[in-house]
Amino acid sequence: MARIEIKSEITGTVWQLRSKPGDKVESGDTLIVVESMKMEIPVITEDPGTVKEILVKVKDPVAEGQVVAILDG
Repeated sequence: MARIEIKSEITGTVWQLRSKPGDKVESGDTLIVVESMKMEIPVITEDPGTVKEILVKVKDPVAEGQVVAILDG
């Protein structure tokens, strides 16, 4: 299986986790929601797979380009 890294596209704070390890996800699914400047920005996957790890928790700060989740594809 391929390891797929999911990265945040924006700097902000984790507002919501919408998936957990073991979940099967499809292209376009939202895994995490990041709050930045009072806007909710979804972190989506472009590839289908199974969530292996979520590397952040609610209220964690995240940086643009930071890996926030790992999928097995």
